[in-house]
Amino acid sequence: MERMEIDEYFLEVAKTIAKRSTCIRAIAGAVIVKEGSIISAGYSGSAKGEPNCCDVGVCERQRLNIAPGSNYELCKSVHAEANAIINAARHNGGTEGAKMYLYFERLDGNKTKHNGSCIMCSRMIKNAGIKEVIFTEVV
Repeated sequence: MERMEIDEYFLEVAKTIAKRSTCIRAIAGAVIVKEGSIISAGYSGSAKGEPNCCDVGVCERQRLNIAPGSNYELCKSVHAEANAIINAARHNGGTEGAKMYLYFERLDGNKTKHNGSCIMCSRMIKNAGIKEVIFTEVV
């Protein structure tokens, strides 16, 4: 049996976490790893206590025909990267020097490449001290 490479392993974990996403436009999962151990994870979904798009059956940005990558303020979802950072702060602390694994998959048929984290998540990743992001995408 051939052993799975470590980066491939953590990307698979991120892919599995993405399956909990509540967004009907795209799913995403993020894992924060420090010293070879998972310290936090997150998926894209509505803020605590807010209705999920998958339960309501409508995405406001999709309903308004807003292009991917714009007008995020209209999105009810908290991105996977942000949720992973928030969860690390709430439960573990210490993201300085960590690595993030990010899985992203489009569900809306849009073939536009995501190319990694949005500008807001990129800023959060930087401020959290995460040193590297390893990203995989399915379009």
